[in-house]
Amino acid sequence: MKVVAANAARARWLWLSFGVLSADRATKFAIERYTSPYFRYALVSDVVALVHSQNPGIAFGVFSNSSSRWLAPALFLSSVLVMVALAWLLLEGRVGGRLAQAGLGLILGGAAGNALDRLLHGGVTDFVEIRLATFSWPAFNVADSAITVGAALVIAELVFGGRRTDSVESNRG
Repeated sequence: MKVVAANAARARWLWLSFGVLSADRATKFAIERYTSPYFRYALVSDVVALVHSQNPGIAFGVFSNSSSRWLAPALFLSSVLVMVALAWLLLEGRVGGRLAQAGLGLILGGAAGNALDRLLHGGVTDFVEIRLATFSWPAFNVADSAITVGAALVIAELVFGGRRTDSVESNRG
């Protein structure tokens, strides 16, 4: 009975991943369907804009100008391998506390969203752009945001969670 409860508790992080994937796909679909390429609409004057851009590369547009025919399959395959590893870590309970588990769930959902985009379009649809004076952050999407927040949660668990967990464990023993 405990094994079933433990497996169900671990599987909840896959539901978080599915939620991220669903939100990411819904927002990208709306941008793809209702805007044209190179669309731009200021949400907050000169700071936040809704855009429609396609990124065939990786984060921050790295490799977006590559003409290699192997880039897209390599990016997709590496995404699939990362997703399999993350799902395995979550389902097998090989992740630290709740922060790290939630973080990996977010990363898994974001990776799945961007991988699906690569499969469907050969690149990732981005739609939020932030500018501060002369600084311009590359356009991003829900999947990118989930990956970033997930990574921050994993780092927080590594930096702050380990000490707390160790002291709790030593108090039990």
